[in-house]
Amino acid sequence: MTETTNGDRMEERILEAAKQVFIEKGYDEASMSDIAVRAGINRPALHYYFRTKEKMFHAVFGDIVRMLIPRIYDILCQRDRPIAERIANVVDIYYNEVFAQNPCLPMFVMREINRDAHHLIEMIKTLQLDQYAMRIRVFLLEEMKAGHMKNVPIHCVLFTFYGLLTVPFSIKNLASVLLTDKEQDFPQILSQWKEHIVRQMTFLLSNE
Repeated sequence: MTETTNGDRMEERILEAAKQVFIEKGYDEASMSDIAVRAGINRPALHYYFRTKEKMFHAVFGDIVRMLIPRIYDILCQRDRPIAERIANVVDIYYNEVFAQNPCLPMFVMREINRDAHHLIEMIKTLQLDQYAMRIRVFLLEEMKAGHMKNVPIHCVLFTFYGLLTVPFSIKNLASVLLTDKEQDFPQILSQWKEHIVRQMTFLLSNE
C-alpha cells in the first residue's frame, strides 16, 4: 500500500469524523479536539491534514454543494422536458443521493442557517457556486417572462420547494410518535412525499 493511498484514506476518515461532529454539534460547538477524538488520531496529526476548522468545514460540505447546485441548474434548463419531470429529477438528487448518504444534513443546514446564514453564504461564494444560484434565478425569471412558467415571486418558489423538501426531516421525531408502526417506514414516506412535492411545485409553476 502506497503512502499516498494511506494519506487519502486518513483524509477520508478525518472528513467523515468531521461531518459527524459538525452535524451533531453545529459549526460553533464543534472543535478540532472533538474531530481528532472521533477520527482516532491526535491533534498534531489532524493539523497535518487540515490546519483550521474552516478549511475542514469547506472540505466536508463543499463537495456536497459543489456536486448539487450545477446539477440542479442543468436539470432545470432542459426546456424540452415537462416541469414535473424536471422537479422529480431534482428531488431524486436530494433524496436518493444527498440526504440518503447524509440523513442528518437537512437539520444541520437549518440550524446553521438560523445560527449564521452568512457563514454558509460565504462558503458558497468561496466555492464560486453563487454564480449557479444566480443562473437558476435568472432562468426562472426568463421562463416566467416568456410565459413558459407562471409568474410567481422567486421567494415563493424557494420557500415552497425547500419547505416541502425538508419538512419530513424537521418533524421526523414527532411523526414517529404520531404515526402507527405500519406508517413509520421513512423511505416509503419520502417516496410518497416526493409525489406530493412534484404535484405542488407543478401546480405552482406550470402553465399547462
